[in-house]
Amino acid sequence: MKLNHTKFFNIRLLTLALFLFLGTGTAVWAQEADTSMADIEFTEITPETTPASADTAAVAPANTTKDSVSSDTTTVKADTKAAAPSAEKSKTLWETFIAGLVGGFLAFLMPCIFPMVPLTISYFTKRAGSKGKGIGQALIYGLSIIVIYVAFGLLITVIFGSAGLNALSASGLFNFLFFILLVVFAISFFGAFEITLPSSFVNKIDSKADNSKGLLGIFFMAASLALVSFSCTGPIIGTLLVDASSKGELLGPAIGMFGFSLALALPFTLSAIFPGFLSSMPKSGGWLNSVKVCLGFLELALALKFLSSADLAWHWEWFDREIFLVLWIVIFVLMGVYLMGKIKFSHDSDVPYVSVPRLFFAILSFSFAVYMVPGLWGAPVSVLSGLAPPMNTQDFILTAGGSGPSVAGTKGFPAKVKYSESLKPPVGFKVFFELEEGLAYAKEVGKPVMLDFTGHTCVNCRRMEDLVWIDKEVGRLIKEEYVLIQLYADDRNIKMEPGKIHYSEILKRKTDDLGYWNLDFQATKYGSNAQPLYVLAGHDLVPLVKPQGAIFDAKEYAAYLQSGVDAYKKGK
Repeated sequence: MKLNHTKFFNIRLLTLALFLFLGTGTAVWAQEADTSMADIEFTEITPETTPASADTAAVAPANTTKDSVSSDTTTVKADTKAAAPSAEKSKTLWETFIAGLVGGFLAFLMPCIFPMVPLTISYFTKRAGSKGKGIGQALIYGLSIIVIYVAFGLLITVIFGSAGLNALSASGLFNFLFFILLVVFAISFFGAFEITLPSSFVNKIDSKADNSKGLLGIFFMAASLALVSFSCTGPIIGTLLVDASSKGELLGPAIGMFGFSLALALPFTLSAIFPGFLSSMPKSGGWLNSVKVCLGFLELALALKFLSSADLAWHWEWFDREIFLVLWIVIFVLMGVYLMGKIKFSHDSDVPYVSVPRLFFAILSFSFAVYMVPGLWGAPVSVLSGLAPPMNTQDFILTAGGSGPSVAGTKGFPAKVKYSESLKPPVGFKVFFELEEGLAYAKEVGKPVMLDFTGHTCVNCRRMEDLVWIDKEVGRLIKEEYVLIQLYADDRNIKMEPGKIHYSEILKRKTDDLGYWNLDFQATKYGSNAQPLYVLAGHDLVPLVKPQGAIFDAKEYAAYLQSGVDAYKKGK
């Protein structure tokens, strides 16, 4: 089935799609990476799990030692083994769907797909014999596209399983492999080579589309579209699946593919229903390949996020925030230069003049590059919060982020805390990384503890530290009113002492490293397996108020911290 280049879609869709990708795509991709075990089924923690509940039982969690916190520890009720609130999971899936939707619209603008629309719709109209029947067949064609891509997303889930998908987000090896994969995708978009499927397989599906009749023939036509266009859509699909997998949601790949296929199928269906939509398409031009190259720049920039996660997980400590920002600045400057026609790749057409859309996208790219420059001296660069390496990896910072004095309330704080040779605190904060050490200090100074269940690859954890903790009131409350204990749930490098290693019934494995020990403690004690989780507790580790996840409103988060302080003072 040979498809020729004909008329094209209105260039305004290109402008809208790329604007969405540049403006919101990065933010969508930068959402929460759940560093925990999705196989643990929980529900939301309820207020009844707080100390005020009369039927809480004193039970030592499985991962505590007799001479540490177990002697005075009270767990939550047995029926409240809850994980991340369902609202958070729903939000993550919506973000995955939106990312898929944006990716699908961008894939539609690829040179491998765009020219197929007019001929495909014309084929349906002639084959059906009437406009109404042609519309019906076009609708079936669109549904077939959706079924094919969603089935592919479900296949990824079946192959890896929910626990496997979570391992992707927390593993340094997988993050490094993702980095390599996205770099390969970027190079293919730059025109060095094309990622294609075996021609024999593609031709076989294509022949079935020509020979089959009825619904089966339409389905094979949709399958043929998916295979023939793989050289263009493969990198986008791969990026979406990597992103969906790194969020740790079981349905993430399927939801992402649903959004992708929906955006891909809509133009075909709308063109059949509204012929004017088809006739308004402009002629083909070099701008199609320009879209592809710009996506290559964005793929390259996104790849650095996974390299940063690998660096944090393996404690390399060389891919600092400055290096990340320098590379992003260079990438977006180069993209702006390319849009101005000053850089030309092998498949590019000559640019005799700069069109208005190119000019505006170049301005956007240059502006974003300039916006990141102050970050080299410690500016927050809030758009990249959670995507860039944490502030504590930066070597030179002009200010401490404006979160108030860091010395307040740190009387008697040890000069060196356990695991500090491998783990770093957020800038301006005094932190313990071991539960027992932090709890002992809290008892000594008579303050409640703030347990911060976090992770190296947890994006929302970094966003909280970069955007919310720098608020003066939030910073003051954490530093002056609490003893902060950060418990990393995905650290695989720090091995536990033999006396602390035990078999976790929840995780179905031994807690032989700090990450699994902390994750088992979080799941056993607080019925949660998602990060971040903030637990404001007394010395018995019973929550003073309901544990919370990420709260990106500084005033709301400060009020939450104050409520814990009030509850602690009231219970004294």
